[in-house]
Amino acid sequence: MKVRNTRRVCTALLAAVLAFAGCFTANAQEQDGNHRDHAVTPGQLRQDVQKAADTRQANEAAVRQMFASDQAQEALKSAGIDYMQVDRAISQVNDEDLARMAQRSQEVNKNFAAGNLGDRDLLIILLVAVVIILIIVAVR
Repeated sequence: MKVRNTRRVCTALLAAVLAFAGCFTANAQEQDGNHRDHAVTPGQLRQDVQKAADTRQANEAAVRQMFASDQAQEALKSAGIDYMQVDRAISQVNDEDLARMAQRSQEVNKNFAAGNLGDRDLLIILLVAVVIILIIVAVR
């Protein structure tokens, strides 16, 4: 009688362990399948982060280039604005606003080089840009 009960207990335990193991492996396979379908590889993530950093750096360079020109320096001095304050503010502007400013600064540089803008026009544009940058930074 003891052998029968021991055998039944062992059989029940074995069945429970196998059932548990079957559920565990099925669940793990399901998770692995979902993981493969939706995961971003570390390499892709690094590329995306590097691309965003490169884009931001290029945008900052474009805006800084506009403010580094002689005309821009004169405009800042005449308005009583310190270039270093503007330079620090540029690095605090969010990516979206910085991209817009970079695009506009490239257009301004092209128009000024082509002679489509006069000194007065450039001064007005630069002062407006400085005010926008300072407002954006102050709001943050």
